[in-house]
Amino acid sequence: MAKEDKLSTGRLARLAKLAKLSAKLSTDVVSRGVKRLASKDSAESILGAGAAEKLVATLGDLKGLAMKIGQQVSMDPELLSPEVRAVVARLQNQAPPMPWPRVYEVLKSQLGRPPEEAYAEFEETPLASASLGQVHRAVTKDGTAVAVKVQYPDIARALMADLDNLGTMVGVLATTTRLSQGKAYFAELRESMMDELDYRQEAARCVQFAQAAACAPDLRVPRVFDELTSEKVLTLELLHGPTLKDLLHHSTQLTPEERFRVSRLLIRAIWAPFLHSGLIHSDPHPGNFILLTDGTIGVLDFGAIKKLSPAWVDVNRRLFRYTMSGEPWDCIQLSLDCGFAFDEPDTARDFVATVVDIATRPPRSRDLDFKTAGISRDLRSHFLKNATRLGTIRPPRESVQFYRAVGGMTQNLENLGARGDFRRVYEELLGFVP
Repeated sequence: MAKEDKLSTGRLARLAKLAKLSAKLSTDVVSRGVKRLASKDSAESILGAGAAEKLVATLGDLKGLAMKIGQQVSMDPELLSPEVRAVVARLQNQAPPMPWPRVYEVLKSQLGRPPEEAYAEFEETPLASASLGQVHRAVTKDGTAVAVKVQYPDIARALMADLDNLGTMVGVLATTTRLSQGKAYFAELRESMMDELDYRQEAARCVQFAQAAACAPDLRVPRVFDELTSEKVLTLELLHGPTLKDLLHHSTQLTPEERFRVSRLLIRAIWAPFLHSGLIHSDPHPGNFILLTDGTIGVLDFGAIKKLSPAWVDVNRRLFRYTMSGEPWDCIQLSLDCGFAFDEPDTARDFVATVVDIATRPPRSRDLDFKTAGISRDLRSHFLKNATRLGTIRPPRESVQFYRAVGGMTQNLENLGARGDFRRVYEELLGFVP
């Protein structure tokens, strides 16, 4: 935790820390942004190494939503160079941990007994520490190695403060820009973030996701230990292996075959449970995937598992089939079928069709290089060029979590830089569509 060993939870205090950070970073960001525009060099990082260290230090101490936003920034291949991205990526699972005495008290109060009675072994030094809690290695009484996630004390208040601050900004922007739907999307985000505070719900989602992922034998989901799980403590089977974050840090050492293998597994981890059962993992940062020695991929962190509506799932299954078969389809009608609303459907047609065309490059390509395909870059450019038109298109609330999942997956694949026959990977996924 921070030097004062107490999490800042007040709205004004947290906002002040972010404002101070913004002031420190602004000069660096602006100067580098101007340099990028002048040189037209997209490889130039928008953030320098020194500024990145300041960002990590502040957001790591703040934790909560501020740190989650930092995790998202660390995945963007267009904003940060690989070297700077490696620094910011520490926010994914290397935040300043809370000290052992506080961990001990949380465990004792939540499980009704001290850790030495609840577990056969419990390591005081955490394996990982992230936005809402930290993870410790332990061994159960029956000898099973487990990962125990312990929630930070007062993190609920800190998260609520962040959400209240962000909600105020969203409200002002929604009013001044007349994008009233922004409030609905923020409400979806807020609800999802607050749900992540109850580890009993996360345990239930882990079980749900395991059932959905059972359709793909190369996906592994850890087993839940209900008797060692409570609102602020979650005990799961410990999976062994490097995380995707670890692989990205040493990506230059990977062979092309290994890059493609890992990319295929990641695509399956996101798409197979959705196509089969309508469940999506909407927090796909690289620390949440682990490559196991048996060639499978383990999925971690189930606080952001989202069950999509039957209408949304049905339309996306149909779009998936149409993309693979080349069958013609009406982008506006499909959008309407899953809950989109349009002020001007006819003028929106070209915009929506372009979005789909960019997003579906991988399943349409027999030889695609994610590093140079520019999917995230081209989507961002398309949105910026059509900012006014975006105000006339209203996706359903649930789309926020779906696009967060698919967009994050794409950024991971771009950072991994695999090249190959991705159409074949998506053809395999057709088997999961009922």
